[in-house]
Amino acid sequence: MDEHTQDPGVAPPLGNPTGWHAAADDPDTAGDVDVAGGHWEHATLRRATEHGVRLFNAGEYHESHDCFEDEWYNYGSGTAESAFLHGMVQVAAGAYKRVDFGNDDGMRSLFETALQYLRGVPGDFYGVDVDEVRATLRSALADPTAIDGWRIPLDGARPEAYPADYEYAERIDEAH
Repeated sequence: MDEHTQDPGVAPPLGNPTGWHAAADDPDTAGDVDVAGGHWEHATLRRATEHGVRLFNAGEYHESHDCFEDEWYNYGSGTAESAFLHGMVQVAAGAYKRVDFGNDDGMRSLFETALQYLRGVPGDFYGVDVDEVRATLRSALADPTAIDGWRIPLDGARPEAYPADYEYAERIDEAH
């Protein structure tokens, strides 16, 4: 666990995805007084994922991309966290190419790269249904309309953006 990626204010998930350590399963937290009953391995990754997915689902692909990209810089290459975030950067960029520019070839190229990064990432990573993401990307390679109206699942739902998601993306933008 990296101290710089911890944030006790990040809520627990619905379910038990990869990245979440339930107190009963985690010797580091067993017996601790913890209202959430566990902790995220990298809470800042979960926070960026929540914002990035909700913005993606609202059609804010550029802002979604920024959420994933900003967090990606916290991880070294070769980690599942880095691969997941890099893949999600490519997913958002590919959707942006198709929806905002009508560039299906650009979308395909980015989705092919995303699939390479997401290969080997657990199917339920930080609450994202990565198995569905991979399946949708593969479908879109053959038929780009497969992503039209697509919403990425997070904790079994397909949440849309809240004002806090836009504020988070704006803070990232102002910091760069």
